[in-house]
Amino acid sequence: MFRNGRTLITAMCAAALLYAQQETAAQPDSLSSVSAVNDKKTEAGIHSLIAGAGYGNNLVYLGSTISEDQPYGYAALSYGYKNSMYLTLAAIHLAGQDSPAAFYTGTLSFSHTFNSWFDISLSGSRYHVNPSLREILFDNFWYGDATLGIDWRILYTKISAGMLSMDQSSSYYQLKNSRYFATPSFFNKKAYLSFDPWVNLLFGNVSTIETDTNTVVTVTYPFYNPVVSGNGQGAGNGSGQGSGTGSTSGTTTGSTTGSTTTTQTYTTSVLSTKFGLMEIDFGLPVAFNLKNLTIEAEPGYILPMFDQDYYPATKGFVFTLSCYIRFF
Repeated sequence: MFRNGRTLITAMCAAALLYAQQETAAQPDSLSSVSAVNDKKTEAGIHSLIAGAGYGNNLVYLGSTISEDQPYGYAALSYGYKNSMYLTLAAIHLAGQDSPAAFYTGTLSFSHTFNSWFDISLSGSRYHVNPSLREILFDNFWYGDATLGIDWRILYTKISAGMLSMDQSSSYYQLKNSRYFATPSFFNKKAYLSFDPWVNLLFGNVSTIETDTNTVVTVTYPFYNPVVSGNGQGAGNGSGQGSGTGSTSGTTTGSTTGSTTTTQTYTTSVLSTKFGLMEIDFGLPVAFNLKNLTIEAEPGYILPMFDQDYYPATKGFVFTLSCYIRFF
């Protein structure tokens, strides 16, 4: 059905753009009303193959700008089986790096629709960074999540729980609401436009640092370890005196006396971690759809819930432009 067809495209975009646990498949008002549409698009095929490519101005993943605020491009290839299981491979290039691919992604996903209002999906992803860029970008990691989808007819809600494993494991939860709608067909009923505005809430462990004066220094994402430096004061004093006479022959006498004292004070800090809201995201994907071709533009806005003085800011406008071609 149409939901699963859009899920395939979403899976490609997710693996390539690292939005696997944030992207919502475009949803109609109800599942049962559009099953025939999707059957036509997939031609009842058991196997499917889709290629995709795209561009974005900033690659933000789970609240972090892992592209270091650089524009990026990607290419991806996705194989689907029975419109429910997909294997997607992608390569991502960063504008500020000479390497053709800064990192690669591989995603295996499965989705199942139970009825007209309820579906589930599971996915697991591996992110492999070019060894020469790991100190600049990030280290290799795994991410897996489980998602429940509920179709309220006027809204489609996704509730996701995910786990990221790098040096240590961290969990994330997301609540996303979207509203899919499309225009009537045109170009002899061969094309249509679709829209899928959404709002996403990202939850996770946030770290708070407080000084001994109970002043909050920063609130950051769990994967960012802020450096807290102490401050010190020092004071010292010394005195010396001496006298001497001399000629071609003579003597010199002198004496010095001195003392130095130093005091150092330190600022202590307390690091605490708690579960909370990390980020609010907004997006408006607009897609031009043909039978085997989709071109999608997605403007969005990111509103982080943390102190940006101590963390590279992800706040602001983001944009992606993608193209997908279905071979079969």
